Amino acid sequence: MTADTPLPLPAGLRERVLDASRRARPPGRALPETPDISPVEVFERAADAFAGALSALDDAHWRRPVLRDLDVQGLVGHLIGVEDDVRRALAGDPAVAAADHVASTQPTAVGQSGRAPASTRRDWRRSADRTLALLRDADPDGPVALHGLHLPLGALLVVRAFELWTHENDVRAAVGLPGSVPDPSALRRMSDLAVRLLPVGVARVGTGTSVPVDLHLVLTGPGGGTWDVTFGRPADQGSGGGEGVTIVADTVGFCRLAANRIRPDQLAPFVSGAVAHADRILAGAAALALD
Repeated sequence: MTADTPLPLPAGLRERVLDASRRARPPGRALPETPDISPVEVFERAADAFAGALSALDDAHWRRPVLRDLDVQGLVGHLIGVEDDVRRALAGDPAVAAADHVASTQPTAVGQSGRAPASTRRDWRRSADRTLALLRDADPDGPVALHGLHLPLGALLVVRAFELWTHENDVRAAVGLPGSVPDPSALRRMSDLAVRLLPVGVARVGTGTSVPVDLHLVLTGPGGGTWDVTFGRPADQGSGGGEGVTIVADTVGFCRLAANRIRPDQLAPFVSGAVAHADRILAGAAALALD
């Protein structure tokens, strides 16, 4: 060995440096800072984007198959049904609390068949506007129960924005239009909610291990940030002491995964640490989708 030969690094040095860095710099938002917007604004922007996509379609596009057994017109009918159920939930109707997301809206979806596409488009816009009118004075922290979800109203509106963006891109793909991406402020709200709901999705796919897991998630690009999420330990016990795994991924890709529109391998994340836990965590993200 000569004086110019680099000495090998001590075993575990990289992991200790990364762990110290995470402790010194807590999770936060990406820079430059993304302006914050309200959940109502997130939903309204998603509704406007969906309406814009529909206005670009000709009549033949509305008959294109798009999702499940629905053509574009049926999918818009599904979303009209969802808006109807949202307003019933805001009124406290218990019948929609545990209703199935697809089965509850299927009659409205099927009922659009044979109608003029312009009429379906107008009905959806009016339905979304009626929902928005009810939201102006609503408490964003008030609980709402809809289609098996029990969330504060603000979180539910971000879920709804997620659905509108997802189905907008379903329609775009069906008719050959390029995909769309939410603006950074809306995307930040969407990615943050998806991360906070990750424990729910992971629970749906099974625990896989009894060992606590500490996830350090870094989502890159506009609307991203960093989060620490613990699995397999009660929330009031905090994080630390579990098997640590770091996942770095694109923010838009992660949101598409949470919408179950791409597979975990298509996300192409960078994973380090206890990598064996990454597949379960990413599968849990995809399990959040309602469709």
